[in-house]
Amino acid sequence: MRPPATVGSERLTERMTALISEIRAVVDRGLPPELTAYLVGERLAPHLLVEGDGPDALLTPAQREGDPRRYRQHVLHAEEDGGFSVVSLVWLPGQRTPIHDHVSWCVAGVHQGQESETRYRLVSEGRGSRLVETEHVAGPAGTVAAFAPPGDIHLVRNGCGGTAISIHVYGADVSRLGTSIRRVYRLPAEQER
Repeated sequence: MRPPATVGSERLTERMTALISEIRAVVDRGLPPELTAYLVGERLAPHLLVEGDGPDALLTPAQREGDPRRYRQHVLHAEEDGGFSVVSLVWLPGQRTPIHDHVSWCVAGVHQGQESETRYRLVSEGRGSRLVETEHVAGPAGTVAAFAPPGDIHLVRNGCGGTAISIHVYGADVSRLGTSIRRVYRLPAEQER
């Protein structure tokens, strides 16, 4: 059994170490991205909603710290072979992402608070493109979403009055890439009719 690798000075809780082992078992199966994301989501769900600083906590206090300037990413683990990464994202009220897509499959589980997501599809027209809003999703604590490119264009924001925290698992080495975002979209967006 390989020991989990931490990134930087982040220390892992026993629960996070167990979750990483469960994720590794799924990823090592070499399944298609959509199925991998779905199965990783099943492994993540039972670990959400565990609060506090006790022995069952998922995150340390440092891994729950936000940044007043923008949502904060704590890279908790990156597999040595680049097969997956685990991060906690901390969102203070009003913080959001740009409209973006991803470099790989992704699973996001809301650990605390609520995240709101607006999903889009890209429509090509002649020489240009535009975005069309397809769905608004409110994700309360305990909610898990899994997806794989293409068709993963969205904007995520803190959907509550307090701090929101989510755990994201990406099928890429976020510690090396710095982000899971492949492309930021600055196209006109409209609601689907």
